[in-house]
Amino acid sequence: METAIHGSPKLYIETYGCQMNVSDSEVAAALLREQGYEICPSPQGASVILINTCAVRQSAEQRIWGRLAELRPLKRQNPMLIIGVMGCMAERLKEKLMDEEQIVDIVAGPDSYRTLAEQISAAQRGHKSINTALQNNETYTDIAPLRTGGGVTAFVSVMRGCGNECSYCVVPSTRGAERSRPAADVVGEAERLWQNGCREVTLLGQNVNSYRSHSGGQGADFADLLCRVADVSPMLRVRFATSHPKDLHETLLTAIASRPNICRHIHLPAQSGSSRILHLMNRRYTSGEYLEKIDAIRQILPSASISTDLITGFCTETEDDHQQTLQLMRTAGYDHAYMFMYSPRPNTQAARTMPDDVPAQVKTRRLNEIIALQNTLSLQRRQRRIGETVETLAEGASKKSKTHLFGRTSQNQAVVFERGAYKAGDYVRVRILSCTSATLIGIPL
Repeated sequence: METAIHGSPKLYIETYGCQMNVSDSEVAAALLREQGYEICPSPQGASVILINTCAVRQSAEQRIWGRLAELRPLKRQNPMLIIGVMGCMAERLKEKLMDEEQIVDIVAGPDSYRTLAEQISAAQRGHKSINTALQNNETYTDIAPLRTGGGVTAFVSVMRGCGNECSYCVVPSTRGAERSRPAADVVGEAERLWQNGCREVTLLGQNVNSYRSHSGGQGADFADLLCRVADVSPMLRVRFATSHPKDLHETLLTAIASRPNICRHIHLPAQSGSSRILHLMNRRYTSGEYLEKIDAIRQILPSASISTDLITGFCTETEDDHQQTLQLMRTAGYDHAYMFMYSPRPNTQAARTMPDDVPAQVKTRRLNEIIALQNTLSLQRRQRRIGETVETLAEGASKKSKTHLFGRTSQNQAVVFERGAYKAGDYVRVRILSCTSATLIGIPL
């Protein structure tokens, strides 16, 4: 990162939620860095604190309310401190953030980061402001994100917004209509990252496999884009997230199979194993159709790992619906899953028209059963790799031991191994000796 200008204002950004929020924080940091802000690592000493928020679940919003309460003493100590809330929660709650939290000075939605400097300047003059206007053409494609990590891996946003209208989801209302970046801009960003030492990029979108670019008179779908990014260098790993099952086609799987450096991992959210519940969720596929996608992955990409998202306790979910979800998990054999209890989100179709009628204790019990089953499946998937040698991209020091590095396989499985002479950014062949349900443990060869 550039040397800070002496006396420049200090900016601290705290990010919650998905990978897209991480990417958005990097965009906001870049825009404010251009205005002379120095990025600092903690809220203490900052002149501006921005909290980038998630609104997908009620628990995510509760964390933000709690965090704002924790920041109140800082505001009391320094009345000139500017505190802003940005992202999806800002888009959803707008004025409510200022009404209930007097410490909030600015509220900025996901499409308004270009005006953050103006909002901050106004707040410094005593004028609080809200900008949550959604822009159907905003992709921030001309902004080079300010990445503050180790530089080995990076997120690259390829599209914004969502057009799926799942009945439980606030994303279409908080992030707006689906729109894609020009393919040439995405490839150019990947090229610059590679030249600057990055060894893995993850292409991001709410539904990346609906990506469509029509710039310069040439069309490109996501399979085309994925191959173009992979062709930047055979040593650049390429991942992507997230796929919607209805848009996962054989052309994309064939494209992945054609490039060894496109990672053999697909995140394919199922949400439920019950076709009845999937219909209520407006997911636009049945459990049988979903499993056909799993079969296609296994046939075309036999070495691939598959992860998923699951929601338990959705409106009217019965015990039979729950058992169908457990059976789907066993059939799919997931490597990993993100598992949640359903909580109604205001202004969604489900919140407006469906009863949240599954008791909390039932939701908790079903979630615990899903978690227990997934822990078993994850352990089984990793136990199969004991004795194998896997190529691992080293990402940094292990959290538990400075003498060990951690990295990931092409299948997105975490690996811990002795550091030796290796460093972050190296590809290391590791023989797997043991595992937990979350991590492979081995020695470098």
